[in-house]
Amino acid sequence: MPTARLAVCLSLFTVAFFPGPGVAAPPEKPNVVLIFIDDMGYGDVEFNGAVGPRTPNLNQMAAEGMKFTDFYVGCSVCSGSRTALLTGCHYQRLGVRAVLFPNSTEGLNPEEVTIADMLKDAGYNTACVGKWHLGHLPPCLPTHQGFDHYYGIPYSNDMWIDPANKLSDNILLRDGVTIDQVRGGHHKVRNDVPLFRGDEVIEYPVDQSTVTKRYTEESIRFIKENKEEPFFLYLPHTMVHLPLAVSKEFENRTDHLIWDAIEEVDWSVGEILKTLKQEGLDEKTLVIFTSDNGAAVGSSAPLRAKKFSVYDGGIREPTLMWWPQQIPAASVCNEIAASIDILPTLARLCGGELPKRKIDGLDIWPLMSEVGSKSPHDAYVLMHGPGTVRQGKWKFYPWKEKTSGRDAPVGRKPSPQRVQLYDIAGDIGETTNLADKYPEVVARMQALYDAHVTEIESSRRPTAAMNRPAGAPSAERSNPKRSKS
Repeated sequence: MPTARLAVCLSLFTVAFFPGPGVAAPPEKPNVVLIFIDDMGYGDVEFNGAVGPRTPNLNQMAAEGMKFTDFYVGCSVCSGSRTALLTGCHYQRLGVRAVLFPNSTEGLNPEEVTIADMLKDAGYNTACVGKWHLGHLPPCLPTHQGFDHYYGIPYSNDMWIDPANKLSDNILLRDGVTIDQVRGGHHKVRNDVPLFRGDEVIEYPVDQSTVTKRYTEESIRFIKENKEEPFFLYLPHTMVHLPLAVSKEFENRTDHLIWDAIEEVDWSVGEILKTLKQEGLDEKTLVIFTSDNGAAVGSSAPLRAKKFSVYDGGIREPTLMWWPQQIPAASVCNEIAASIDILPTLARLCGGELPKRKIDGLDIWPLMSEVGSKSPHDAYVLMHGPGTVRQGKWKFYPWKEKTSGRDAPVGRKPSPQRVQLYDIAGDIGETTNLADKYPEVVARMQALYDAHVTEIESSRRPTAAMNRPAGAPSAERSNPKRSKS
């Protein structure tokens, strides 16, 4: 690509966005609650048309806040998506793998600035309650990444324990497991995962039927204990990732376990909002609800594909933003926004300083506060998997439609064209490839993608090696059938 053309394309991703004079200044230092569901699809919630699970609390949140219809995450699987959310950077820029495992040796570098780092420096109390999945040993655990408190499972709930993890002196061992089995690395069983507090394992294996309820209780406790000072609560739920589990109160509420799990997550959101209102914090608190990627078990309808895919069903998420008196009630934003935008937006709202090193996100407070505002993104580009570009109504894929596998079309033959272009506004299910009819759009989108790849590959930053105690047994399993988390 000629140098001048590359410079023009790169400018689309590096120019800061400054809102116009009509955007009202928000109140100083709101509390922030960021709820991040695991594997919840676009069509898993009633506010997006779901007809199976009942989500009354999310419905109420939508009625009192803003629904984002075109909100994207940075990856269609776990670790990459969480990296993008917490750092405002595409995960490839930071060298993090799309999925980390208990036998991974590297994780998110603590030199990177997370939302928690930024807000802690701005005077916030910070807590992570739930699934982390950015490194399960120091210096990659939440307490090394800006969080004052951590309570949760350090990776996906279908994984296993690393015997190198530090065990609490008061650890609760369940299901007949002994301390010698854990320390000796003799109990690396899929779906048996540890519960952490801080940097230590306090329960193993955790009773997964209780985690949604316990995360909620822990979150409410943190809110009440920190209500006099600004706080940041990051609540990345373990559910609705496989293996699914629910508390007794939610067993068999529907004919499908996935719907039961969705309904319990909805209950959790309701409890958080109820607590904020009871404590008089609702008008002082911004609550953001979204998911890490598309549905694994549930529904991404009406979008194409699910988790693992860069079609919209894998990366376009059910999203709500709620802040009474600041975000217009019962409003809808149809503009492009993304999880990478949360950090710079919170920097503006909370008095935080942006990282000195390059990030990819942009301030979307104008979208949140004024209906009709335009996206700061000229285009949103992902090089995850085979890659994709969203610009306006267009969605572009610099690759030929698959003939088999999860990305293959359903009920029709794949297009023979070498690339794909869809009009998302008129064809939300991405069924009709228009690449041959709009060659000028294809050329523009291809240039955007090529520029993005060139820029990311020229400026990658290192991950951090996790500190493994000398003599610790291996985290490898004898039958290492990996999950696809």
